[in-house]
Amino acid sequence: MNLLKSLAAVSSMTMLSRVLGFVRDTIIARTFGAGVASDAFVVAFKLPNLLRRIFAEGAFSQAFVPILAEYKTQQGEEATRTFLAYVTGLLTLVLALVTFIGILAAPWIVWASAPGFADEAQRFELTTDLLRITFPYILLISLSSLAGAVLNTWNRFSVPAFVPTLLNVSMIVFALFLTPYFDPPIMALGWAVLVGGLLQLLFQLPHLHKIGMLVLPRLNLKDTGVWRVVKQMGPAIFGVSVSQISLIINTVFASFLVAGSVSWMYYADRLMELPAGVLGVALGTILLPVLSKTHAGASREDYSKLLDWGLRLCLVLALPSAVALAIISEPLIASLFQYGKFTAADTVMTQRALIAYSLGLVGIILVKILAPAFYAQQNIKTPVRIGLVTLLATQAMNLLFVLVIPLAHAGLALSIGLAACLNAGLLYWQLRKHDMFTPQPGWALFAGKLLLALLAMAAALLLAMQQLPAWADGSMFWRLLRLGGLVGAGLMAYFAVLALLGFRLRDFARRSAL
Repeated sequence: MNLLKSLAAVSSMTMLSRVLGFVRDTIIARTFGAGVASDAFVVAFKLPNLLRRIFAEGAFSQAFVPILAEYKTQQGEEATRTFLAYVTGLLTLVLALVTFIGILAAPWIVWASAPGFADEAQRFELTTDLLRITFPYILLISLSSLAGAVLNTWNRFSVPAFVPTLLNVSMIVFALFLTPYFDPPIMALGWAVLVGGLLQLLFQLPHLHKIGMLVLPRLNLKDTGVWRVVKQMGPAIFGVSVSQISLIINTVFASFLVAGSVSWMYYADRLMELPAGVLGVALGTILLPVLSKTHAGASREDYSKLLDWGLRLCLVLALPSAVALAIISEPLIASLFQYGKFTAADTVMTQRALIAYSLGLVGIILVKILAPAFYAQQNIKTPVRIGLVTLLATQAMNLLFVLVIPLAHAGLALSIGLAACLNAGLLYWQLRKHDMFTPQPGWALFAGKLLLALLAMAAALLLAMQQLPAWADGSMFWRLLRLGGLVGAGLMAYFAVLALLGFRLRDFARRSAL
């Protein structure tokens, strides 16, 4: 398997999803702006989305994929199918109960996650109603994530990478064509989330059938494989919850700030998630099953070389993304969102959060590569301990940047970014300390060349921005055209310098026999 080719396929699908996500957010921003209705939807969508990350893409994948890879490599197809049926049955039962409880407890969940909303009855009730509609999304998307984990283990990376586009398509259709049929109109987005989750699950079922892994859920709580997953999930849930708890606490802080703060952070987060998803999620998606199978095959040297490849490729792509986000933050936000009810003041506030996020982007992406190095060895306790330290550091910085240094919502974004850098640094330190990773030669020269290319890109972006008119001028088409030219100039400068310094695409080509 050509890992670079697989990465390109996953990244392109993820990019398509992110582009559609920006189209979706542009439509939502133009229709609803940044106010009571948008804040309500952001909170109502964020809660089941966080649980999805904890139970499905987070803890479950980390516990499930390495054991599934072991079954596939060592136990044979029939044993793997049986194991998958039992795991699917348990996951379905647990998530159905969680969904039922979530719907009943919606008012208390809103009060706990956004207590500042309790002072405004309209915003509180609207958020509660939206949450009841969106909460079943966790069941649908978790089963979809299970299907995606299986397909990834069979090296079918493109299909799971594509399915998030279906959620965006659903939300775009509802926002454009069905909003007038709902009262209040924001409720259309809640139902769009539910429909999108169902579409993502159904789309993957035929592909599971093709690889012979479409099974009916069965319950068998005595199966040893299931209990291995459950035992791994315990610390994994705690570990993943640490980062998600940070996001929930940040929402609590933001709910006490001025109206619009939750939305400003949301739109900045969406822009930051473009490179984080295209690079970090794509690399993590590929590395976890491949590292798991490499570890199951007891190839220690290949394991270390594979991780080194991931880190170098990450820095080549993540560093320019972080620098560019900070430099062209205003053009990005104005071109994508500043229309209709989304004002120039909203652009300025969102820009502050985006610049703060950009300072930690490399750390956010590195965590998605370094953490799977532990999960592949079924070592979840180390990332959990590091995650706990990160959580405490995040909250200390929240207090510092909101109460002592009044940076408001930008301070909350800054604390997330800096904490991610701390997390990545501690994960790397533990990998080196326990001799789980040995860097390949040439890192100093590699870093020096990257620095020169980054300086060239920054200079090109700053010079180009001085020649362009105000970003609020013109229609969306002309703004996006100027933005595309600006991004193109930066990319050309960066990769031209890398090419002059001897970087070649073939240097990052890597194959896996697994």
